[in-house]
Amino acid sequence: MSRTGLPYRPLILASASPRRRELLALLGIPFRVVPADIDETPPDGHTPEQIALRLAREKALAVALRERDGIVLGADTIVVHEGEVLGKPKDADDALQMLRRLNGCEHQVYTGVVLLETVQGEVLREQGEAVCTRVWFRRVDEEHLRRYVATGEPMDKAGAYGAQGYGSTLIERIEGCYFNVVGLPVSRVCAMLEAWGVTPLILTETKDS
Repeated sequence: MSRTGLPYRPLILASASPRRRELLALLGIPFRVVPADIDETPPDGHTPEQIALRLAREKALAVALRERDGIVLGADTIVVHEGEVLGKPKDADDALQMLRRLNGCEHQVYTGVVLLETVQGEVLREQGEAVCTRVWFRRVDEEHLRRYVATGEPMDKAGAYGAQGYGSTLIERIEGCYFNVVGLPVSRVCAMLEAWGVTPLILTETKDS
């Protein structure tokens, strides 16, 4: 039983992201990985917070309806520069264009996190939050940007960079949660799970789906 008195529900990460898997493992909570297959195109007419939360919920819901029983965690990270959402680059040229825009500038990174508890395919409760982190890029020359794109790292990342990888050479400073920029605000997720009676730091080995 959980601390709330409800039957234990397995934690399920609705993401194929290796970065989110690594960050969620820091909580010391056993979980399974079940990737969600959804259209990640940002919807029009929404604030950045609403976009991140909506996409995170769609991921969580897609898995919750398949898995039927468990606490499903969905997350989505977007990069916003001057009010425009920058998604994952289509190709190397698109990645270079994004990095040129961010070069020497501030932007914001929003991660939406949604928890859904499902029992026999029915969602019984839901919780969602969006966390924002401000990021400043130092100004680098064109050759630096091209070399970074050539590493291949930008291709599967919103805004065309990874703070935890070679992209760290671009970042001058960060205001807010660093882990949020990587893809999951660890402390916030921990607090959300604790509110649902899930105990962190029990250090049970993580399992794959």
